[in-house]
Amino acid sequence: MKFETHEKNVLFLRALLVMVMIALAATLRFVTHPWNFTPVGAMALFGGAMFRDRRLAFVFPLLALFAGDCFIGFYKIMPVVYASFLVNVAIGLWLENRQTPGKIGGAVLLGAIQFFVVTNFAVWAFGHYYPLTFAGLVSCFSLGIPYFWNTLAGDAVYAALLFGGFALAEKFVPFLREPAVQSAR
Repeated sequence: MKFETHEKNVLFLRALLVMVMIALAATLRFVTHPWNFTPVGAMALFGGAMFRDRRLAFVFPLLALFAGDCFIGFYKIMPVVYASFLVNVAIGLWLENRQTPGKIGGAVLLGAIQFFVVTNFAVWAFGHYYPLTFAGLVSCFSLGIPYFWNTLAGDAVYAALLFGGFALAEKFVPFLREPAVQSAR
């Protein structure tokens, strides 16, 4: 019984730290930055990988994104961006017990690629900037490439800060380490 209480306390503190880290990262959207160099993709990956409660993994990062958008402003393809953001959370779920630098890097790359494809397609399909032709689609994707590099760089930097910061917290604050699974006897 005592172990269960300790385990619940540790899981609560871990979840609280993840929430604080995501909230702090979300506030960085208000700092002047290059286009698309934001913590948004990394927040989604981190939330998916770190929250044990799947509902919280999807809801909390989404709330952090929405809170920022309440101040920054709303936009036409917002539902598509949020859906893409949720795909990043799902990619983060895959990282849950696989948090090596290489796998986190692969998840960051996959997340940035899917965000680029989904959101650029939405800009072409729902915006009025490009003709709804194959040439218009190619133009939309071609002109979006610089934003892709910024998205990838932002996701990589912020993922390193979030995942690395949490690993450092676990190293220097031992009670934050995930409880070992007790073997059945």
